[in-house]
Amino acid sequence: MTDLIKINYDSEKPTVLGRDLHEALEVKEKYVDWFNRMREYGFTEKIDYVGFSEFSEKPTGGRPKQDHLITIPMAKEICMLQRSEKGKMFRQYFIQIEENWNSPEMVMSRALKMAESKIKTLQSINSQLTVDNTIMKPKADYFDELVDRNLLTSFRETAKQLEIKEKAFINFLISHKYVYRDKKGKLQPYADKNKGLFELKETFNEKTNWSGTQTLITPKGRETFRLLMINN
Repeated sequence: MTDLIKINYDSEKPTVLGRDLHEALEVKEKYVDWFNRMREYGFTEKIDYVGFSEFSEKPTGGRPKQDHLITIPMAKEICMLQRSEKGKMFRQYFIQIEENWNSPEMVMSRALKMAESKIKTLQSINSQLTVDNTIMKPKADYFDELVDRNLLTSFRETAKQLEIKEKAFINFLISHKYVYRDKKGKLQPYADKNKGLFELKETFNEKTNWSGTQTLITPKGRETFRLLMINN
């Protein structure tokens, strides 16, 4: 089929520019006046047509030029309203365009393109999630190990991890009012300084049958004290 006029397929339905149709039909009336008269035949904006403006390509510029994207059904009716040979010819042309657009082959083609577009979008989202997960996984694994498993450590074990002598570590905690020694000499955390840094755990020694509580340091506590000692 010979292209009598440019058809736009950028939107959901094929459209034709109002000025292109005005020129093709060889209408003598000014475009704006002609189009305003045509739309009085019951056409609805944003359903049958969409208006827009563009600046002139002339070097001197000028006022924006008004144009419209017209649906093929509207273009067919406008052609019929012209009552001319040109109008009849272009109406037949638009009928053929519409039939081709609604043919099973074209419908299937559009469906495949939509499916491909959705697949590409999903692939893009999945790729981004993969990148995000790759970046966050080491951090997630680290905190899973510390928090989910609740790896509590004694003062001696914590000092070893922080690469400091146990006595120096305990003195640091006492001097900064994180812990104190009770009447029995056991290390106890200050209530106002605990906030998840320590945990009191019931312990039992099967060999001596001794039972009591032991102050252990949480993962949050280890990280807090590591940062404090770096800055001191």
